[in-house]
Amino acid sequence: MPRNDYQLAEISNLGEKIYREKIKSQLPPSEKGKFVIIDVVSGDYEIAEELLTASNRLRERQPTAVKYIGRVGYKAALHFGGSHTPDDD
Repeated sequence: MPRNDYQLAEISNLGEKIYREKIKSQLPPSEKGKFVIIDVVSGDYEIAEELLTASNRLRERQPTAVKYIGRVGYKAALHFGGSHTPDDD
């Protein structure tokens, strides 16, 4: 049974590490701006234009996923006001 007591900072750190080390280099430029949902326990992930679509697809395979949400090519998945800040890498 997966652990369900992850702290938010731990989820964020694990998700960012998995994204940087295992996913980012495999993505073509056409994925920029799409949402990426990562199960930080299994490393399984899903990418889609819509956040809910990506989340539902991942949940089908990983019902107990501990989810990290990101956006391909940006430092944050969501923003409130202002503008998206592109990822420097």
